[in-house]
Amino acid sequence: MNDKTAPTLEEISSCVNGYDPNALPVAQAREFIARLVPRVDGVEMLALRSALGRVLARDIVSDIDVPAHDNSAMDGYALCGIDLAQGHDTILQVVGSGLAGNGFQGNVAPGQCVRIMTGATMPAGLDTVVPQEFVKLDGDRVTIPAGAVKPGENRRLAGEDLARGDVALAAGRVLRPADLGMLASLGRAEVPVWRRLRVAFFSTGNELRSIGETLDAGCVYDSNRYTLWGMLQRLGVEILDMGVVGDDPQALEAAFRDAAANADVVITSGGVSVGEADYTKTIMARLGDVLFWRIAMRPGRPMAIGRIETGGRSAILFGLPGNPVAVMVTFYALVRDALLAMSGAQPAPLPMLRAASAGAIRKKPGRTEYQRGIVTPAPGGGWEVRITGSQGSGILRSMSQANGLVVLGHEQGNVAAGDLVDVLPFDGLI
Repeated sequence: MNDKTAPTLEEISSCVNGYDPNALPVAQAREFIARLVPRVDGVEMLALRSALGRVLARDIVSDIDVPAHDNSAMDGYALCGIDLAQGHDTILQVVGSGLAGNGFQGNVAPGQCVRIMTGATMPAGLDTVVPQEFVKLDGDRVTIPAGAVKPGENRRLAGEDLARGDVALAAGRVLRPADLGMLASLGRAEVPVWRRLRVAFFSTGNELRSIGETLDAGCVYDSNRYTLWGMLQRLGVEILDMGVVGDDPQALEAAFRDAAANADVVITSGGVSVGEADYTKTIMARLGDVLFWRIAMRPGRPMAIGRIETGGRSAILFGLPGNPVAVMVTFYALVRDALLAMSGAQPAPLPMLRAASAGAIRKKPGRTEYQRGIVTPAPGGGWEVRITGSQGSGILRSMSQANGLVVLGHEQGNVAAGDLVDVLPFDGLI
C-alpha cells in the first residue's frame, strides 16, 4: 500500500485517550489500530460463484421488484377476500388454475376462485389464498369453512422481498451464500468486490524447526505458522508464508523487505518480548515507523505495531508474541478486525454468549484475560463453561480442547462459581 497522507504513529497516539505503550488496555489498542490501517485499493468484477467470501465494493441497488408480481405463498385457492362469508361456510366455483411461471390469464367473477400453486402470480382482482388442506372440493365447487382464512392472507406482495431502488446489499459486506442467492434473484451475473488483501507472515527464532526437519536438542517445531495460516484462510486473504527466519540480522532484514514489497500486511511471531534477541525489534524500527507495546491482556502482552517500508511501498506490521496461545488470542483480539477493515469490510463485534462459570476464576483488575473454556448446556437451561486447566500461553493443547474463550474484562475481578461470564465461541472462528 502507498498512502502518503497517512498519519504518523505519534499523531495517532495523541488521539487515543489514555495511551500508554507500557500498559495499553485492549480497547485503546483496538482504537489505535483502527486509526492506523488503510483500506485496500482496486476493485474487480467477479462472476457470482467466484464472489463467495469476498468484500462488496459498491452498494448493489435493485432495478426490479422482488418478487415482480403478487404471488401465492402456498398451494390452495385464490379468491377475493370480500367473497368470504361471515359466520358460515363459503362456497365458490373453481374456474381455472395458475402455476408458477404459467399463471391464470382469465377473468374471475364474484363467487369464483382459481386453483393456485405456491409462487404462481395472483390473478387480477384476487387478494387471498386459502390453503388446500382447509377446504373441501366437490366437482368444480370448493367449500371454505368459516374462519379458515382472513382477507389478504397467504399472498406475497410485489417488492415484498426487495423493492425497485432499494439497496439490496451494502458496500463492505462479506458475501455469504444467502447473498449470492439474493444477487441471483436480481439477475446479477457479476459483482464488484475489493481485491484481496495480501498478507505475508513468518516466524522468528533459532529454536524453531519446520515440519520435516530434525528436531535438535532445545528446539521445537514451529506451530505458529500453521495456526496463522488457518486463521488467515478464514478471512479470505491472499497468503504468503515465508517460513522460519532465524535470529540473523541480514536474514531478518531481507525477510522484512521481501514481505513489505509483496504484501499489504506483514505478521511476525516472536522476537518482540522483553529479553528476546534485539535483532527483530531493531530491524523493525530501522525499516519503518514502529511502536512496541505492552498490552494489558493475558495472554499476549508484547506486541509491535506500525508500518515498514521498502521500495516506495508501505506495509502494516503486526509483530505478535511467540507463545502459541498468545499468537491466537492476540490475533483474534486485535488483528482480525483490522484485516477485515483493510479488506474493505465493515467488521462487527464478534458475538458473545453468557455462561455460568463452573468454578472460581482468579482475575486481577487492570487487564483483559482470555481463558480457554469448554461450554456445555447447563442442567437448568442456558450455558455453563469450565476452564480447560492450566492457562499457560505456551499450552496450545488448551486451545484445541476448548470450544470458546472466556473473556474477562479490563476492570473485572475474581469470578465465583455460578457467576455469568462472557464467552467467545470458537465455532466458525477457529
